[in-house]
Amino acid sequence: MTGVIEAKLTELGVELPDAAAPAANYVPFHLSGNQLFVSGQLPLMAGGPDFKGTLGTDIDVDTAQQAARACAINILAQAKAALGDLDRIAQCLRLGGFVNSAPDFIDHPKVVNGASDFLVEALGDKGRHTRFAVGVASLPFGVAVEIDALFAVE
Repeated sequence: MTGVIEAKLTELGVELPDAAAPAANYVPFHLSGNQLFVSGQLPLMAGGPDFKGTLGTDIDVDTAQQAARACAINILAQAKAALGDLDRIAQCLRLGGFVNSAPDFIDHPKVVNGASDFLVEALGDKGRHTRFAVGVASLPFGVAVEIDALFAVE
């Protein structure tokens, strides 16, 4: 039986990829009591667009929002791997958004909205969260965005 969240993802035309293996010496998620910590996810999608670049230099906000959405999809893939059932998510508590940006770029929140909007669309009120969005000088593999998450789970 498909859960409510997975049914919503299907309705949105989203198929979760396999959870990505860590690219270094860390774990992709950690379940501690009723909290699920998901490590920073990159916008790497098999056969998908290449979301590399620096905001304010060679990638625009609309494209970076798509990258942030891809990060959120990968976050849910990790949550699925950790929990087995996405309906165990009680609430998204926090997102942390890192935006690869030029020094004069100021629209970090607009970029991370790509992830925030997707999580609310997919999870409903359970997707509403606290958040930060900051600019950084570079990110792994030259990607435009990296996002981590914290969930309350049942």
